[in-house]
Amino acid sequence: MPKEFDVVVIGAGPGGYVAAIRCTQLGLKTACVDEWIGANGKPSPGGTCLNVGCIPSKALIESSELYEHASHGAAAHGVKIKDIQLDLKTMLARKDKVVSELTSGVAALFMANKITFFHGRGVLKANKTVDVSLVEGKSETLVGKNIIIATGSSPTELGLAPFNGDTIVDSTGALAFSKVPKKLGVIGAGVIALELGSVWRRLGSDVTMFKSRDNFLPTADAQVGPDALKQFKAQGLDFCMGVKITASTVKNKKVTLEYENKAGKQKATFDKLVVAVGRKPNTNGLFEGESGVLVNERGFIEVDEYCQTAVEGIYAIGDVVRGPMLAHKGSEEGVVAAERIAGHKVLPIDLDLVPSVIYTAPEIAWVGKTEQELKDAGVKYRTGSFPFNANGRARAINDTDGFIKVLADEKTDRVLGVHMIGPQASELIMQAKIAMDFGTSSEDLAMTMFAHPTLSETFHEAALSVDGRAIHAMQAKKK
Repeated sequence: MPKEFDVVVIGAGPGGYVAAIRCTQLGLKTACVDEWIGANGKPSPGGTCLNVGCIPSKALIESSELYEHASHGAAAHGVKIKDIQLDLKTMLARKDKVVSELTSGVAALFMANKITFFHGRGVLKANKTVDVSLVEGKSETLVGKNIIIATGSSPTELGLAPFNGDTIVDSTGALAFSKVPKKLGVIGAGVIALELGSVWRRLGSDVTMFKSRDNFLPTADAQVGPDALKQFKAQGLDFCMGVKITASTVKNKKVTLEYENKAGKQKATFDKLVVAVGRKPNTNGLFEGESGVLVNERGFIEVDEYCQTAVEGIYAIGDVVRGPMLAHKGSEEGVVAAERIAGHKVLPIDLDLVPSVIYTAPEIAWVGKTEQELKDAGVKYRTGSFPFNANGRARAINDTDGFIKVLADEKTDRVLGVHMIGPQASELIMQAKIAMDFGTSSEDLAMTMFAHPTLSETFHEAALSVDGRAIHAMQAKKK
């Protein structure tokens, strides 16, 4: 007999597990289906983010930054360290431990919230029925009054450089190299590519990154991209821009990449090649029969502003729907879906105010509109910026590269966008996000007292700069 629930959630990533927990908080009998398997062979809820994405990559980023700081940065503070050694095995084990602790924590939350968990792959059929092929080999049939689809995304593969799990890998493989590649190639120069390339560059790899277009970080503000590129090059990352990949060949545990650029046909050989050219929604094979859910030509599920599909009572959230493929966006959509199912009045997610972060060094973060977007839309605005090298705390920690930039409406002064590149931008951007959620003006920020000495004073000075009155910089007052 089918098992009946108020809500069946397919997927236990940041969108799915948050949606399931919120549903139970609202008194809904909830089931969650997920197929991730941990290193111990047990269920590992948390999706790509916790298992092979956000969390393990940030663990390696932190470890690699510590290694580089000990090797090159500590001496500037009068801390001299001799005979520094890299223990990659321990570094990877720590990364795996962090993952295990967090995925186990999600499993514990499921138990505490009395969510019925099914370890397997779910397929949505007609009449809100979900067939589950359990990992252990059996099957279950679930019927939900409501369904939330949260199956996430997976790396996009290039036909000219197919994954082989050894010399040519995706982002998952790049988190588990058993030794530091002497020469590492990375196809792509987006968020994931930059973070992974930076990790292995710090640990000793000679890293070359290939990008099909000449523009760098096109989704970021036009002032941020060139500044970031300059800093990454100074760190030792090599960039081949405006290239066309034509072939890849694997021989003797090496991979040779053939490509074309303005200088003509080129070849480069690497110990490892990482392909990080984007992600695709996990909707292939998700539906069977007349589910009624509409999927576009790119594989994304069509939803309304509240994440409901064409079928009443069936919702889709996270990477399988429109908007940026970011864990925090999926989590918030999960809450919206759960509260709509429970009959609560909720506001839709404002896709214009989803914060974005690149966890490189320096960190890059932004929220709201870029200057180019404002120009294209014909919106008149004012801008203010302030460099970290004029900030006392940044000087004290010896991390002064970058700046913070504020864009405000010319007439209303409402903040329309904030862009950062520099130390702890991932944390600082949330000050901007909260301010913009409440419709803050640059004057409001300028009138706010910030603690001293803090990195956040750079944000304060950038807001002051909109009106030409930054205190710690030479600036003419704007009219």
